[in-house]
Amino acid sequence: MTDVPRETFRHLEQFLAGPGIDRGLIGPREAPRLWDRHILNCAVVAGEPGLIPHGARVVDVGSGAGLPGVVWALTRPDLTVTLVESLQRRATFLTELVTELDLTDRVEVLRTRAEDVRDRTWEISTARAVAPLPRLLPWLAPLTTHSVLAMKGRSATEEVAQAATIAARAGLEPGEILTVGAAVADPPTTVVRYRRPPT
Repeated sequence: MTDVPRETFRHLEQFLAGPGIDRGLIGPREAPRLWDRHILNCAVVAGEPGLIPHGARVVDVGSGAGLPGVVWALTRPDLTVTLVESLQRRATFLTELVTELDLTDRVEVLRTRAEDVRDRTWEISTARAVAPLPRLLPWLAPLTTHSVLAMKGRSATEEVAQAATIAARAGLEPGEILTVGAAVADPPTTVVRYRRPPT
């Protein structure tokens, strides 16, 4: 992971622990675990060498509380990030969060559904805790020109198998299950990567 100090995320952590919990985007029991379970869990992905190209445009679908999109923007100042969120209260929260963290020059919020974004693409599409891969891939695949990075848990192997046909139909290479951040995160983060074949 890149050497980004925890202080970089302190404002985000405080915002998630305050308005994030007050508005129901983060569960009250998650407050003590915001750093380890949520922020660091996302940051190690952005810091993993070779996973997200330098200067990439990223779309985070179903961004919710800004995980992973806002964390990636803080970790990697070279990235531009679009947060896609269909629910008004979450989109409002994200807009306030992006302003609060002074990220408006690199992070935008779209209040819409992924399937309704038809006229734009990004190098990287991602989602965390949104849906199983068989449902998620049809939303993420059309948005990416480089790769899909789906943050997953213990069900990753089973979901990759279930989504194999869907991935092939979407023109993606077979899913790879990657473990990142083992040196700094406990547990490490599981990411399923689907790449577009070289043209």
